[in-house]
Amino acid sequence: MLETRGAPAPPTSPAVTTPRVPRGWRRRAWLTPVAWCAGLVYPFAVFFVMLDGRGGFSALTVAPLIVLTALVGVLLRSRPLPALMLLLAGWAAARTQMQNSEVAYLQVLLGDLAVGYIAATRPRRTSLTAAALALGTQLGTHLTSLGPTPVRAVQLTLFLVLATLAAWLGGDSVRERRTHAEALAARAAEQAVTAERLRIARELHDMIAHSIGVIAIQAGVGSRVIDTQPAEARNALTTIEVTSRETLAGLRRTLVALRRPAGPEAAEGAVPLAPAPGLAGLDRLVASTRDAGVRAAVRVRGEQRPLPADIDLAAFRILQEALTNVVRHAGTDTCRVGVAYGADEVTVEVEDDGRGGLPAGTGYGIAGMRERVALLHGRFTAGPRPEGGFRVAARLPVPPAETR
Repeated sequence: MLETRGAPAPPTSPAVTTPRVPRGWRRRAWLTPVAWCAGLVYPFAVFFVMLDGRGGFSALTVAPLIVLTALVGVLLRSRPLPALMLLLAGWAAARTQMQNSEVAYLQVLLGDLAVGYIAATRPRRTSLTAAALALGTQLGTHLTSLGPTPVRAVQLTLFLVLATLAAWLGGDSVRERRTHAEALAARAAEQAVTAERLRIARELHDMIAHSIGVIAIQAGVGSRVIDTQPAEARNALTTIEVTSRETLAGLRRTLVALRRPAGPEAAEGAVPLAPAPGLAGLDRLVASTRDAGVRAAVRVRGEQRPLPADIDLAAFRILQEALTNVVRHAGTDTCRVGVAYGADEVTVEVEDDGRGGLPAGTGYGIAGMRERVALLHGRFTAGPRPEGGFRVAARLPVPPAETR
């Protein structure tokens, strides 16, 4: 045996993966060719069954015909018009051999059921063509067997037209309801996506706007006093660092929450996140506002208690955005913050004695606060005060079950 050393190994051919076929499709793959075979022999089968049944039907002939009819019905799902023509051709052939009323009614029943199914599952152009084919075949086979009886012909024509029309209208109404339900579901999904985008936009705006405002003011203070008051400049840089870290942590929590999958699998292996901000963090919010150059006097009325998470977050974000507007636009160094806990509501407000308005094009802060309150079915007011300054107030209802 020869042994080669150092020779490179021959390249391995990539594994050929065969596409996996769904089990349901494998089970039904044989049904289509069998149905087509049944459909092609169906007109001849109906003809010979009726020919043989002149002296009476037997189970040995009727049972295979029922099976063949069911297989032709399977074709209606994929090829409605060819399947309908095979069905109509079979019973037209049956009428040539047997003229009794039972066969006539059976022909009308099967044809109109097929028309109703096509109208329920296919566009109107296809279903109208199917209705015309069925009605034309039924009129041709029934009227030719009547002879010269005009009154009977008119009655039969009206009956066939009304029966076909009823079948088509019933199927078309089913299709319309399904289409309407699908449109409603699509609209609901679109509205849910829009609402989620607005929620994310509000959350990011409220979280970042306040922090960036504090950072901008502290950076301006530090740049002005860095040569004359190094200690004050160091304090400004420390505030910038702390505020930046808190903002980055908040952004990280938001991004992790957005990336986390929904449903039961989200709970498995989920990374614990810090709690969402609420009124419990009001002291830190006031401290950051003070670092930005605005002293906020806080007044809390009523018995403080835990609030539902969405109401607690909304109250905090409203105060945060209102204080951000004071820092940026009021032109004053003081403001007043009020929080009132009622029996079935919580009220938050921010007042200042500044300019009494917001400059044009100042963003979406007021609109975001108004949307938050509207989603919680509360009341919101924002505008200049008669005695000067600006006031933002929100009244958020607390569900009774949460107040017990």
